[in-house]
Amino acid sequence: MSTEKITRSEDDWRARLTPEQYRIAREKGTERAFTGAYWDTKTPGTYRCVCCGQPLFSSETKYESGTGWPSFFAPIDEANVATETDRSHGMVRTEATCSRCDAHLGHVFPDGPAPTGQRYCLNSGSLTLDET
Repeated sequence: MSTEKITRSEDDWRARLTPEQYRIAREKGTERAFTGAYWDTKTPGTYRCVCCGQPLFSSETKYESGTGWPSFFAPIDEANVATETDRSHGMVRTEATCSRCDAHLGHVFPDGPAPTGQRYCLNSGSLTLDET
């Protein structure tokens, strides 16, 4: 997978994504808990960015967090997931984005399981699953 940054016009993103994927990945939206395609999926595979296909998370690091969103304790490669401070909605959180195309994935919290203690709480609408 190329690490070259991907930039597209908003019209191009809209044409490539469903309205729900666009709202989540490009407009920093979220899906309601317990409604996304992957919140309770146990299928082995690689979770990729819905926008650019970059590999983000392995099913081997996915766990049941009880939140209703797909949760992982580590990305496949730290370089593939960027983080930044999110001060929206009157909260201070750490936003997770695809490092290649800047798609909004979800947020990272310091209450995950060992070995990392991290909980990458993601939106199914930002992901695709390549089953193995």
